Amino acid sequence: MTITMDSKEFINRRQKLTEKMPDHSVLVLFSGVVKTRSNDDKYPFSPNRNFYYLTGIARSNLILMITKRAGIVTETLFLQRPNELEAKWTGAVLSNQEAREQSGIEHFDYLDEWHQAFGTFMRRCEGKGMLHLDLNRYQWSDELTPAEAFAQDAQKRYRTLQIHDAGPMLKELRMVKSPAEIEEIRHAIAITDEAIRRMWSHAHPGMMEYELEAYYDFTLKSHGVRELPYLPIIASGINATVLHYEENNQRAENGDLVLLDLGAASNYYAADISRTFPVNGRFTERQKEIYQLVLEAEIKTIEAVKPGVTLQELNEVTKQVLTDGLLRLGLIQESSELSKYYYHSVSHHLGLDTHDVSDYTAAMQPGMVITIEPGLYIEEEAIGIRIEDDVLVTADGCEVLSSQIPKNIEEVELLIGKKE
Repeated sequence: MTITMDSKEFINRRQKLTEKMPDHSVLVLFSGVVKTRSNDDKYPFSPNRNFYYLTGIARSNLILMITKRAGIVTETLFLQRPNELEAKWTGAVLSNQEAREQSGIEHFDYLDEWHQAFGTFMRRCEGKGMLHLDLNRYQWSDELTPAEAFAQDAQKRYRTLQIHDAGPMLKELRMVKSPAEIEEIRHAIAITDEAIRRMWSHAHPGMMEYELEAYYDFTLKSHGVRELPYLPIIASGINATVLHYEENNQRAENGDLVLLDLGAASNYYAADISRTFPVNGRFTERQKEIYQLVLEAEIKTIEAVKPGVTLQELNEVTKQVLTDGLLRLGLIQESSELSKYYYHSVSHHLGLDTHDVSDYTAAMQPGMVITIEPGLYIEEEAIGIRIEDDVLVTADGCEVLSSQIPKNIEEVELLIGKKE
């Protein structure tokens, strides 16, 4: 049975969030703005994920305000005021009816009324107001977000205002996926599976990495996927030893392995899959040795996934398997040398973001979706291998959501260059 994501999903999320909000508090989320790339050219718009999580709306220049005062919760979505002339150039703005159908929100105002509405709430709180904003910042050099700019302005105007990051409240909710969210991830994985098989069926020595990427792009576009959750990695030979190689502009020579790390998205829910294959259709004996070790590490780490386990503990399982294997192969002489060939963690949460919001030290709970992605990167042999699947934590263990995507050596070899 397919579970669709409708307005009830977003109503339920907001209800869970407001239960966590203290009295005399207000949550403000901005959907985001369209950014200029050069002159009058714009980057494609991508909504703030927390705003989308609570509304299901992927439009720019919107503001969600949820207030809680004396136990009474009020939800307001601030929309752009219609403009007939602008509509001729860029299309109609979101209407009340469209917003209501998507989000389940019942009360709307226009953006030019937003500051007055916020001021009214603050006045009624009589100096006790608490403002929750999405204040996530990845690095120092990032430009100010609308939320950060508003926090600065609001603090100047209301000196007693307490400002808090809404991230922890939202993270707690987003880490555990609903049945509808899991279905979106399954759909994204199914598209990714089809794309990988198409790439493999057209693969042959001498291809440029971007030619392989073209088959991937075609499959995603054929399914209506316009926004990628992240730039695809299609890395041949020594390029595969660079974790975030994204140029995809080199030739895959006879004898090269090609590492794929890519994923489609379904309503912004991401798949994140890695597979490694020989471009000529046959692994060498040495490549098989390394590949089998990575596959063993992935299988044993997946077997360890269950409620109560942390991502840190899963990474220790991976490190132990890889260490034992590299010692056996003679690539390292002691366990401390593992970091020469394995230098990332084995797992992260997956959802509206590829590296979804999470607590790395938190114990797994049913409904969480994580990746399992061990790898080995041997620069001196131009071998980089990563195998990654998306895994749902269940009540008694886990389910590999991407189990249909081939990864055994014989299965992979069978599909290379075999056009349908």
